[in-house]
Amino acid sequence: MNLLVTSDCNYLPVLRVMLCSLLHTNPKERFSLYLAHSALTEEALAPLLDGLDRGRISLFPIRLQADALRGAPVEKRYPREMYYRLFAPMFLPKTLDRILYLDPDLVALGPVRPLYEMQLDGDWFAAASHVSRPVALFNRLRLGLPAGTPYVNSGVLLMDLRALRAAQDPGAPLDYIRKNRLRLLLPDQDILNALYHDRIRPLDPMVYNLSERVLRRCPREEGWIRTHTVFVHYCGRAKPWREGYAGSLGVFYREWAQLLAAQSGPGRGGLG
Repeated sequence: MNLLVTSDCNYLPVLRVMLCSLLHTNPKERFSLYLAHSALTEEALAPLLDGLDRGRISLFPIRLQADALRGAPVEKRYPREMYYRLFAPMFLPKTLDRILYLDPDLVALGPVRPLYEMQLDGDWFAAASHVSRPVALFNRLRLGLPAGTPYVNSGVLLMDLRALRAAQDPGAPLDYIRKNRLRLLLPDQDILNALYHDRIRPLDPMVYNLSERVLRRCPREEGWIRTHTVFVHYCGRAKPWREGYAGSLGVFYREWAQLLAAQSGPGRGGLG
């Protein structure tokens, strides 16, 4: 399976935990991991796969020019790398027909193959909404989206690269940024929804993008989550590797971080 991630140096330890969970919950799969970045050094990337099954994952770093997105809103919480998924068809190898983009701040609890092989039937993306109906309505009004359009999270994003290369206007995201910069709250996610809302196949967030916010709206026991959920996503400001995290989903991150630390040896694990 082809995977795409984007990261700066701050999220590499978190990415290692995600990869550990992915390999363990998909024991028969092999992955080609394309890592889009703008400033990672060979030294920073060298320990990324330490403690992981290197026979089942191949790393392909892709360095992109940071000034290519000059003018895009950037801050500590939203680094420049978050935009790279919108331009994936432009920099990924032309031999790839589809790819699954994953945010580093998630963990896998189940098999990914059913999502990866999902038929998109003309859609360009598959993604899950993560907001309540009032928030979805606010975002539709803010971005001028048609009534009933869901507002999806971009942290888990199946992409039909062949269809995107054939029909996507590669300049559209930057044009949208220039014209709508002041209305962007979650920049890359806003652009995805604004430009491609009619090309996104909805996914079940309880299965493919479970966050604390989603769990509060649809409570489930831990056993249900372990059985049914494929991705737990720690989106938002609160993170289980930082002090003060009070969510119930942190248990999954801690489990995988501890396993990775045990596999990697002293000082080479994830964030616990």
